[in-house]
Parts: sequence; structure tokens; C-alpha cells
Amino acid sequence: MDHDDRPIGRLLSRREALALLGAAGLGVLVGCAPKSTEAPQPTGLASAAPPSLNPEVQTAVATATANPAGTATTPTSIAELPNCVATPEQTVGPYYADVQLNRSDVRSDTSTGVVKEGVPLQLTIRVSQISGTGCAPLPGAIVEIWHCDAQGVYSAFAQEGTANQNFLRGYQTTDANGQVQFTTIYPGWYQGRTVHIHFKVHTTGANGQAYEFTSQLYFDDAISDQVFSRPPYNAKGRRDQTNATDGIYRDGGEQLMLTLTPVGDGYAASFHVGLDLSDSGVGAADRMGGGLRP
Repeated sequence: MDHDDRPIGRLLSRREALALLGAAGLGVLVGCAPKSTEAPQPTGLASAAPPSLNPEVQTAVATATANPAGTATTPTSIAELPNCVATPEQTVGPYYADVQLNRSDVRSDTSTGVVKEGVPLQLTIRVSQISGTGCAPLPGAIVEIWHCDAQGVYSAFAQEGTANQNFLRGYQTTDANGQVQFTTIYPGWYQGRTVHIHFKVHTTGANGQAYEFTSQLYFDDAISDQVFSRPPYNAKGRRDQTNATDGIYRDGGEQLMLTLTPVGDGYAASFHVGLDLSDSGVGAADRMGGGLRP
């Protein structure tokens, strides 16, 4: 693959979650440890660090919640799975850059003022903490996103021709409802990967230690085909991967799909991230990516 590392371990599928829920009131699975790989390094980007950013990563834990009576709820379909199933973790990829840029609109490059062209996307991410009785909004967490532009190019990397640029990157801090909002564009594609957005959540675990969670968000292939038929995307030609053929998507991507709503000439989407902060063991997945502090 050109831009991303291999998937990190085995992730819980929705079918397996259903099976676990049927077998026990509180099912838990922990992902396997990843292999270390080399990654490109970002160049020339620095600013004052927000207080919660850190290089540690928390391995995803898939947890189902018992109902108040103490009896396991057993959904009959994927759509009925409770919101308190933790979001699966996926690889950070080699194009993470710790730009530490606090902004909601991530479309522009701050060094040049150039705004990336593309189909507008309003993205809302809601972060919740999983407990034994349900989900509660998690305020004060830092949520970062980053993704490629309409031509499949990431900012911040010399080999991309974008050293010292920071378009399509930024972070926000969750409000009292655990929400952040970003204004961005529909991502393009590049060789070896389906369409996706990377994200990280930085907060504090139950043991008081730094907790970091990393994953990716995906798009419906039919909508991507429609978007890519329009300029500026159509200048790149036909993509070589769909969700079904993407190796990283196959390990949990069905749980990371965005549901898009048409808004004007673009789309709006929201995603609920469920975190189990009770297990604050340190993982190593993010150390595969470029731009991480030692």
C-alpha cells in the first residue's frame, strides 16, 4: 500500500458482537498487538501543543452493555446493536503529522491561505465514555482528523510535495455533549486504499494516565462513485480499491461507516465514538505512524 500500514490485529465484527451479546451480559474483546513498521516523517510543522496530546495509544476494547435489570440485551440486527459497543481501532497509517492546529474548518493551508477544492463535508464526531450502565458524553477530549485531498495527496510530507503545508488537518475539543464539528471536503482516493478519514481521540484513562484512540471513517462506495465523477476528483481517473477490496476496511470497517445526508452541494455526517476508559493499558499502534513524538 502507498499510504497506510497493514491493519493492526483482529477487530470485533458486528456479527461477533451479536454472538457475544447473546452469550453474556457484558462481552469484552481486546485487539492484538501490531507490528512496528517504518514510516515517512512530516516536515516543518510546529506550534504550541494542546495539553492532552501525547504519543500513547489505547487498544480498542469492544464492550456490550447490560440493561438496568442486569439481563443482557440481545439485538436482532446490526442496526439494533447498542451505542455502547466500543468503536474498533484501526491503524494510524504513515501520514499522521502532529500539526497541533486548533480549528474547525480544516480545508485551508495556513501558510498559503489556499483552500482545498472538493465536495463540502460537515463532519460531527460525538465521543462517549462507556460504563457498566450505559454511555455518557465525554467533554474535554481532543479529536484530530486528517485525510487526503481530492487528488489523493496528504499535507505535511516532502514526498507528497507538501512539506510545510497543513491542509485537511486539525483538532477540536469536545463540548459538554461530547461533540466536535469539522468543515472539510469529501476525501479523494490514492492507490491501494478505499476512501477514508483518519481520526484520533486524546483524553485521560480511568487510571489518570494519558489515553489515545485511533481509527478511520469510511464512505458508501456508491456515493464515492458519484462524487468522483465530478471535478476536481474526475481528473484523477478511476480508483483501484473499494471498501470490499480494502484490507484495512475488512477488519472492522463496517462499524466505521459514515451515513451521509445531502446538504446543499455537499454532505453532512455524524459518527458516535464509544470509548472504554476502564482499561488503560498502553498499546503501540500509533508508533507506526510518521510525525509522532518519541
